[in-house]
Amino acid sequence: MLRGAEGGARVGSGGLELPPGDEGHEGNSADVPPGAVSLARPMGAGAIGPELDWDAEAWHEVRTRAQRAGRAYIWLNLVEQRLRAVVAAVLRPIYEPVHGDDWVVAAAGPAGQEWVQRAVAVREVSRRKGYLLDPADDNVLSFLTLPQLRELMVQHWPCFEPYVDERRDVELALDELEVTRNVVSRNRALSEAVLNQAERASARLLEILGAGSDVPSARRLPVDAVEDLVGDRYADVVAVHPDRVRLLRQFPAEDIFGSARRLDALGIGLNLLVQNFSGRRLVRLAESGGRVRLLFLNPASSAVKRRERELGIKRGELSRAVEMNILHMRRVRSRLRDPGAFEIQVFDETPRFTAYLVDGDGADGIAVVQSYLRRTRGMEAPVLVLRNGRNGGKVVKSDQLDENGLFPTYREEFELMWADSRPVS
Repeated sequence: MLRGAEGGARVGSGGLELPPGDEGHEGNSADVPPGAVSLARPMGAGAIGPELDWDAEAWHEVRTRAQRAGRAYIWLNLVEQRLRAVVAAVLRPIYEPVHGDDWVVAAAGPAGQEWVQRAVAVREVSRRKGYLLDPADDNVLSFLTLPQLRELMVQHWPCFEPYVDERRDVELALDELEVTRNVVSRNRALSEAVLNQAERASARLLEILGAGSDVPSARRLPVDAVEDLVGDRYADVVAVHPDRVRLLRQFPAEDIFGSARRLDALGIGLNLLVQNFSGRRLVRLAESGGRVRLLFLNPASSAVKRRERELGIKRGELSRAVEMNILHMRRVRSRLRDPGAFEIQVFDETPRFTAYLVDGDGADGIAVVQSYLRRTRGMEAPVLVLRNGRNGGKVVKSDQLDENGLFPTYREEFELMWADSRPVS
């Protein structure tokens, strides 16, 4: 028998005896025989205890973390797949004829022996355990991480130089992505600023690596990686904003109209264009070959008076505002060498929505649309952003444009209203 200090545990033929706790100790009860260990009372079904529960705020936080991490993972996945394909396309023809299936090991060389052998070992384990679900992934290259793929590029830069202009741009983009990669791989919190940085770096890197015409870039409305994957749930709606202020915060007027080849706008006063895009820029747009058609609600029509009553504003206030916008656009038109490139007309019907169709005749056009609500000014109404020729981020052929999404509906409505409207002299 082992004997401890006085009052300590005693081990003998009778088993292990533990000393009783203090009188006030939680769990100490007269029903529990001396020396026995009392167990916590079992919880009821569905009860987890207050210390383990998540309240609404905690659930919101973890969902936000998961959404950001998921978005970042999609970008990282796209970059890694593209980089893997580029490395294979450049290095395989050099090493495979001599080294066969071990061309990746040979390309890694002595400097990369440690990490490439680790990738080989992980591949063998995956084979034995049945983790290789796609035969196309049964190669060492598929088990290299983003830093290892980068190392292969750096080691063999003369081989990549004919295809990539700036090595520094590639490395800077990969440096920015490394922070995000570490955070996502360890399931830590990802801030919105770091996520935005990762999206920009990914888009830039994919563009540098020549991922084709659908790569996200600095175009008017960049194609989003998430839109590419799940956008078909939302037709051609690529963004929704609670009001015009939030739209302009993320999508400035210069981005919407700045490089337009054709602009068709329909609404009461067209404030999004008139008040947020300068007349000088409109002149430059028209002089550079762009064509503009603006369709205002007639400020002298009864529809304006009805709208004033709906909004509860003074009689004549809205009509004066619309008239001022029309006069401003007339001054812009007067400065053009070809006034026919800048048309202004008015309609008398009840306005149902305002729409700005930019390059609406092409597959890369966008539209900004707001419905008129009875008690809500245009600046406060929800905003839809549509992308022509893309059904949920998936390219639609030109002969199928009218069969997909909402864009054609608003374009057709504009043409009907334009045909029934009157020109402004």
